[in-house]
Amino acid sequence: MHEDAPTLTARQRERLGSRYAKRLRDRGALPAIVYGHGQEPLSIEFDAHEANKHFAKGERVFVLHLDGVKDEFVLLQDLQFDHLGTQIIHADFRRVDLAERVEVSVPLVFVGEAKGLKTAGALLNHPVTHLELECAVTNLPDVLEVDISGLDVHEHLTAGQIPLPKPTMKLRTPADTVVVGISIKSESEATGEGSTVEGVAAPVVITEKKKEA
Repeated sequence: MHEDAPTLTARQRERLGSRYAKRLRDRGALPAIVYGHGQEPLSIEFDAHEANKHFAKGERVFVLHLDGVKDEFVLLQDLQFDHLGTQIIHADFRRVDLAERVEVSVPLVFVGEAKGLKTAGALLNHPVTHLELECAVTNLPDVLEVDISGLDVHEHLTAGQIPLPKPTMKLRTPADTVVVGISIKSESEATGEGSTVEGVAAPVVITEKKKEA
């Protein structure tokens, strides 16, 4: 994530409000806002199809191109989804300098086959899907891989045990937060009363989905 960041070509929004935002989405545009660096928030729109392709690839740092305004680097801060949680309806971006450090939420990807899952009734629990990090914009990781191959029954990994890609990165999630563990299915879970997740977690999207306000 640096000078090779993809470019998003945007237009300034002339009107605000949910009714006008819906009109933008109906014609294939995505409303967004850019803020930060002591400047006034800027309401923009851009091609939703093009932007969604970048979001799906995990891109988070972009060059924002807007007519009449100097190109600048922006960090994707948040995505808002519709009530079904399937369609992106708004995006928030933050102005950044490539030399600065930022706090970001990085998705976790679990790799390897945990040896404890060979035990009858074993379940892999992963209550945490992201870790909060502080790092340079140029070192922003797409994902953090968590090797679970050595994990046995009744064992777990905490946030502080997850290796970070670079020594300059700082963990902001409490180090004792349990990220993943293996337990044995209890009798209540066997009858459907539990809500433990089985299997290895799939990669998650850039940010938490939330309903439109």
